[in-house]
Amino acid sequence: MLRIRDPKASLAFYVDVLGMTLLSQFDFPEMKFSLYFVGYLREEDGPLPDDPKARAEFTFLQKGAIELTHNWGTENDPNFAGYHNGNTEPRGFGHIGITVPDVIAACEYFERMKVAFAKRPEDGAMKNIAFIKDPDGYWIEVLSARGLASKVA
Repeated sequence: MLRIRDPKASLAFYVDVLGMTLLSQFDFPEMKFSLYFVGYLREEDGPLPDDPKARAEFTFLQKGAIELTHNWGTENDPNFAGYHNGNTEPRGFGHIGITVPDVIAACEYFERMKVAFAKRPEDGAMKNIAFIKDPDGYWIEVLSARGLASKVA
């Protein structure tokens, strides 16, 4: 689960930029928060169900999803400092990762989409991987599964 400041910005990033699907949204007015589940759908998964109960079950049966939690009001609070991304002291959570067929092509796309980078593929000791940042500063590793697997074997 990642805590997010502004669901509009985060959903635009995860859905429109990373190509994930909003699987389900659950609102909890009495506790003033919402949960957004996003993930990659495969063709064999079929379409998202319209019925709320069936859609919730479909969401929770996915092999992988990211839960984005929004505490209401943070998006409009000028004093809200944001959430700790885990990559500065004290270190904790590090990042999530996505695989792409071509890291360089993906990074060119992210540049066109004005995505912030923490590391470009040519930077540092580990080449051909990148780290991008979501709207809350969480790091997302961008890697090629075949590229990394060839280095291990």
